[in-house]
Amino acid sequence: MGGESLFASISTTEQVPSHGKDSPVQFCFSSDDDECLSTKLENDLVINGFNFEEFPGLDPRISSIFEAKERQKCKVYAQVLKSYDDLRSRIEMLKEAKNKLLSYTPGSWIERTDYITRHEYDVPRTTSLLLVGPKGSGKSSLVNKISRVLEDGKFTSEPAQVSYNQSIGDGTYFVHQYMVPKYSDSFCLYDTRSLSTDLRENLKMLKPWMRKGIRDGELVKRKSDSLNLKERLKCKARRSRLSCQDRPAMPINFVIFVVNGLSVLESIADDNNMKNRNSQLMSTIFNQPLLSFKDDKPVVVVTHGDLLTLSDRVKIRVYLGELLGVSPTRQIFDIPESNDSATTLTIVEMLTYCLEHADRNLPAKVKEKTINSILPFLLIVILVAMMFAFRKSQISQPRPLATTSSTSTSSSGIHVDWHKIRHLW
Repeated sequence: MGGESLFASISTTEQVPSHGKDSPVQFCFSSDDDECLSTKLENDLVINGFNFEEFPGLDPRISSIFEAKERQKCKVYAQVLKSYDDLRSRIEMLKEAKNKLLSYTPGSWIERTDYITRHEYDVPRTTSLLLVGPKGSGKSSLVNKISRVLEDGKFTSEPAQVSYNQSIGDGTYFVHQYMVPKYSDSFCLYDTRSLSTDLRENLKMLKPWMRKGIRDGELVKRKSDSLNLKERLKCKARRSRLSCQDRPAMPINFVIFVVNGLSVLESIADDNNMKNRNSQLMSTIFNQPLLSFKDDKPVVVVTHGDLLTLSDRVKIRVYLGELLGVSPTRQIFDIPESNDSATTLTIVEMLTYCLEHADRNLPAKVKEKTINSILPFLLIVILVAMMFAFRKSQISQPRPLATTSSTSTSSSGIHVDWHKIRHLW
């Protein structure tokens, strides 16, 4: 969801239901009213809110630092909350935004400048977006939602298989490519296996895709897989009609990081060390340089927001913004399991963000001027090498057994002066 700049001044008052409480909490957000900052943010609705009453003897200088941090969090919280209202006000732009997305072709959104043109970029035939996320994050469900939005079919068959019971479901073990829309080649989504709790396994899976490309139908195996799972995957791979090795590897152009809002909220509420480790692992993977394109990190999609209150959804986006180091209003998109216009617009804006940044970070071609400038030099080198090889082959010919002069006659009748050849050499 779009929004204002991250720390712009906002003055608003919102009634937001507290998580787990029936009574609402009054929020005041004002950059000018210092009394507003003294208002206690009850129930810790703003993450890690600081309670100054617990530290009556706190140094005023330290207290001012904490006040500044709390003021900053208040502004961010207010902006994320305001972004939901802004989204509703932009509903009339849905048709225009959707048409723009459907008219996209790879490279068509490259930033045009006076000194560089589209033809100087290495533009792919299809822009590839990689879906990455923990187990149960909702990657396959997101594929189906995107498909329904762009194909205008509420009853369109779902292309991606969704695992509704993660404890017994097989999940996604093979890479699946989905063209969006179905019969277009403008851009595609790659649904992948869920991230592991082992960082090394995740890097082993992601590095080849980001560096060498990804293949549709590729089986993702892990060392930690049980023997039973390995046997089942081997049987599935055998039944596959086409070998993924016969398909070309497609370069990844941008990454979509998918997280389950319920799991994130649980991590916020629970001080358990395991929950904290999972959050840190998610942050470590997200901030891996191999998932970024220049300075552009992946977008974040939060799923299952329809099961949460608005205050919880805001709290999750603020938390993820701090954890992952991205703007919660510009780079984190709340996409619940809903079919309303606001959700549709969020999906369209999320995809537009991905494609714009994919085009912006396309690699440049080797300039023709450079090739033309080195071509004469390459021809000279090749000619010199051929002359050298020819002279060496002539010199290495065996001499006649009996000769009384420096000149001999070859079998072809050609006279060879060996003294001159040695002199030349």
